[in-house]
Amino acid sequence: MSTQAKVAVGGVAVGVILLWLLPLWAALLVMIGVPVIAYLALDPAQRRRLRRVTRKEIGR
Repeated sequence: MSTQAKVAVGGVAVGVILLWLLPLWAALLVMIGVPVIAYLALDPAQRRRLRRVTRKEIGR
C-alpha cells in the first residue's frame, strides 16, 4: 500500500470517529479547519511550491 493510500485510509478513519463522537457541525469544523490551519502555517515559499506541484500533477 502506498503512503498516500495509508494517509487516505487514516483520514477516513479519523473522519468516521469524529462523526461518531462529535455533533456533525463540530466534526465538519475539525475536518475542514485542520487542513486550512496547516496550509496557513506554511511560509509563502512553501505555499508556492505546493501549488506548483499540485498543478503539475493535475496536468498529467
